[in-house]
Amino acid sequence: MAIQNRKREIPGTILFDGEQARKGYALNKMCYSFNLAKNRAAFKRDPEAYYEKFHLTETQRKAMRSGNVLEMLAAGGNAYYLAKFAGIYGLDMQDIGAQQTGMSKEAFKARLVKAGE
Repeated sequence: MAIQNRKREIPGTILFDGEQARKGYALNKMCYSFNLAKNRAAFKRDPEAYYEKFHLTETQRKAMRSGNVLEMLAAGGNAYYLAKFAGIYGLDMQDIGAQQTGMSKEAFKARLVKAGE
């Protein structure tokens, strides 16, 4: 049986597959570095130098500058690595989910609670 090489389409969602992983490697590696306080401090001191250190593409840099999670995901970012970046600014996964869905954080949280009922 031949394996079909079709990309799964989920409307409004960027599927994080091998292609996205390769595309976002530098971005996700940079975000992973934020596990260390000294790296978070270095980023806050000079974000542009930090982007250069990790060889981010201009598209990735633009997405990071904007703070727009959807742009970061399109640039190859993985939500769980992006949470490391968001944490620098006191944001959490619910903030990211709210941005992804175009909802307020409160509405997103209510949606999660309702889904769990």
